[in-house]
Amino acid sequence: MKRLLPVLFAGVALALSAGAVSAQSWPTKPVRVIVPFAPGGPADQLGRLAAQIITDSLGQPGVVENKVGAAGNIGVDLVAKAAPDGYTLGLVPVGNVVVNPALFPNLPYAAKELTPVSMLATVENVLVVHAGVTATNLRELLALARQKPEGLSFASPGAGSQAHLAGELLSLESNVKLVHVPYKGIGPAMNDLLGGQVTMMFAATSAAIPHIQSGKLRAIGVASLKKSAALPQVPTIAEQGLAGFEAVSWYALMAPAATSREVVDKLHAEIGRTLARADTRERFAAQGMEAGTGTPQQIAARITAESARWSEVVKKRNLKPD
Repeated sequence: MKRLLPVLFAGVALALSAGAVSAQSWPTKPVRVIVPFAPGGPADQLGRLAAQIITDSLGQPGVVENKVGAAGNIGVDLVAKAAPDGYTLGLVPVGNVVVNPALFPNLPYAAKELTPVSMLATVENVLVVHAGVTATNLRELLALARQKPEGLSFASPGAGSQAHLAGELLSLESNVKLVHVPYKGIGPAMNDLLGGQVTMMFAATSAAIPHIQSGKLRAIGVASLKKSAALPQVPTIAEQGLAGFEAVSWYALMAPAATSREVVDKLHAEIGRTLARADTRERFAAQGMEAGTGTPQQIAARITAESARWSEVVKKRNLKPD
């Protein structure tokens, strides 16, 4: 046994050394970036940006794979269950790691199975109403809702989406009845809002601005704690009487939970350099997005805080997935 111990310790030391060398030399082969939605849209665009950064900065191809289904849960689960070797990463929207764990009773993954790498972008949402609605601000809109026992309708691109949760939060905090009308995607939801079939919707600023400018929609309030640079004339919902109201969409690059800290930090640094560039930030701003900031630890803390807030909304409103 005494002769065996030095051999065992040597084996452990060799394994630790091999792991350190692997982290230092990573990547030595192509890196998959799983996007849990179909091509097109902000999630896919940001996944391709991350893949391009890997290709340009780390000497190996970044390859996007779109794995769609189950509101993004299939793709995110694939990342969570992948080998934690740095060769499978995922583009994870806020809903899939903050809302879905509370919304889906049999979710195949847990948030703790993922580790944040970088916040890629945040997307401001704005509450808009059809131009035929008489309300011009939040106070008038809520007063109008209280006059209608059947409630005002609000659209969303699907149950559990940020637009859905934002509408439920508005109903909860203002104590007015609002009726959720889910659609299969932002396009059909926006079309019915423009046609007056529904009253309102929380929409990404980039999607709403052309219709606000054309006069077909009216902006009621921005769903973030600070005013939007793209809509500087529009007050936030928080400053119109619902203090602390926030419903911001975000997209993060994540890895399996046991991925080495060296790999996570290396990738975070490279992505940070690209996101800090003026041309990147300008390109994002033109699409209604803000380049992400924050360390992996700060992203993890944000996930914890937002999970508590949105799970409470899911519970109080007894929300169910489609």
